[in-house]
Amino acid sequence: MDGDRRDELTTGDPLGAAPAAERSHYGEGPVPPGAFRPRPPRPGPPPRETLAEWWRRAVATVVDGVIVGALSLVVLAVLGAGFFADGDIGVGDVVVGLLLFTLFFAALALLYAPLVMARTNGQTFGKMLAGCRVVRADGGPVDFWWSALREVAVKGLLVGIASSLTGGIAYLADVLWPVVDPQNRALHDYVVDSRVVRA
Repeated sequence: MDGDRRDELTTGDPLGAAPAAERSHYGEGPVPPGAFRPRPPRPGPPPRETLAEWWRRAVATVVDGVIVGALSLVVLAVLGAGFFADGDIGVGDVVVGLLLFTLFFAALALLYAPLVMARTNGQTFGKMLAGCRVVRADGGPVDFWWSALREVAVKGLLVGIASSLTGGIAYLADVLWPVVDPQNRALHDYVVDSRVVRA
């Protein structure tokens, strides 16, 4: 029966054999332009003397935290003026106020660094004060989406979740890693392949 079935196959049938003249060989035909063009060399890490020291990173983090906290308090004060207008502040009001402050702080923290870093090519206000900036190892621009990946997805969510699971040890390891790393990188710098250099 198999022999009879093979006899019924035609050249166009997927199970049939193509004639020798129609068979093509891999690599025949014209080579597309640029197919063998060498790739541009990837830039290496910045020189050791241009890398930002740990204290610069720490100062920048503290200053940025103070800025985001102050902005959150201003927003809460503006929105809470009517909320607490009756002058009678109870425990429920304090709890709601703290929840609102946490919400505003988280929202501003998520937007602050990506927006400012995209406008200044790798600097926040804290990094400006500390004299440092973030650079990509591939030499690309520090745009909004890359900054959001570094600051929000990796530093905020990934390190935050790992810290909550380890009792804060992951956050401490991330913050202190530049002290022992030869390129002064934190753990989140490894994930997104970034460096912090002197500005």
